[in-house]
Amino acid sequence: MRKNNNSLTSLPNIGKVTAAKLGKIGIISAEDFLQKDPYDVFSELLEKVDPTLCRCALASIVGGKTGAPWHMITKETAKEFQRRHPEHKWDKC
Repeated sequence: MRKNNNSLTSLPNIGKVTAAKLGKIGIISAEDFLQKDPYDVFSELLEKVDPTLCRCALASIVGGKTGAPWHMITKETAKEFQRRHPEHKWDKC
């Protein structure tokens, strides 16, 4: 089955579960997603949808925008999120 080029799941690292969570904050298309800062998107997901999201989920969101595989950018994206949100404490992941 071919994916719609504007569907969230057409983006790297974005599967059905993540797409459903993004939909809960009003991001329903790849175009919607690509217009936003992925760190802001992740912060909103933590606040409004799932406070248990981990570093890997963050890397998946950032990689969805940059095209990088999530497992290659997990440490650097976690450091950047921590810089932007020093009050955030990561759960184990």
